[in-house]
Amino acid sequence: MSTPTIQPALPALPPGPVLLGVLPSSGPVAGGNTVQLVGLGLGGATSVLFGTSTATVVGQDPPGLTVTVVAPPHAAGAVQVTVTTGGGTSNPASYVYVAPVPPTAAVITPNSGPVAGGTAFVIAGTGLQGATVTLGGSAATVVGTDPTGGVLFGVTPAGPPAGGNVPVVVTTPGGTATVPGGYTYLAAPPTVTGTVSPSSAAAGATFTLVGTGLLGATVLFGAAPATGVVVDGGGTSLTGTVPPGTVGSTVQVTVQTAAGSANAGSFTYL
Repeated sequence: MSTPTIQPALPALPPGPVLLGVLPSSGPVAGGNTVQLVGLGLGGATSVLFGTSTATVVGQDPPGLTVTVVAPPHAAGAVQVTVTTGGGTSNPASYVYVAPVPPTAAVITPNSGPVAGGTAFVIAGTGLQGATVTLGGSAATVVGTDPTGGVLFGVTPAGPPAGGNVPVVVTTPGGTATVPGGYTYLAAPPTVTGTVSPSSAAAGATFTLVGTGLLGATVLFGAAPATGVVVDGGGTSLTGTVPPGTVGSTVQVTVQTAAGSANAGSFTYL
């Protein structure tokens, strides 16, 4: 007569839902990312808590093995996740909220371009995903980044009419970074439409010039600089006072800016 085999008793499952894991087990402090909860008896979940914050349930499988949620925002650090169903509340599982890392910005290429803007540029650094970029306080157009967040692609906005170097600032949810050396806007050389008006007068007379790129201009009558030069806001016209000169002499009038110079015709002293 054989002796019956006694099977060992299986451990009893705890009552209610059982949470075996959280995938992924970490995410951003802003929340909004999809998280899958894996376990037993999760069907009919009525509430999912990340610490004391309620997640949004967006999917459940009929067998009760998974629940898909959108993580709520939370301060950085570990929290306990629990699932509540009609059968009770599960055991907790850990989930870590990760604070965003500040970006770094090592270089912008090219580092100069025309004041009109529209120049395509690349910024190399780290943590550049989701970044905004300003040049001298004006927003650049961000086209995107590579998958690693190490390279950002953008297009420059228009710069100051007179040109010059401006700071380049990259901003992400993790903080800001300034590109060393900034970006230099190159002003177009001035142009003069027509010639100086009037083309002859006595010293001390008021003269006018019309053109483009006249901001910051110096006007020379021969080698003598004009005084009282005032340029309109768009850099398209200026007025000034004719400097002293020899009566009967004719001199060359030249407009000079940091970007270059332009011939404004001749002037005869009366």
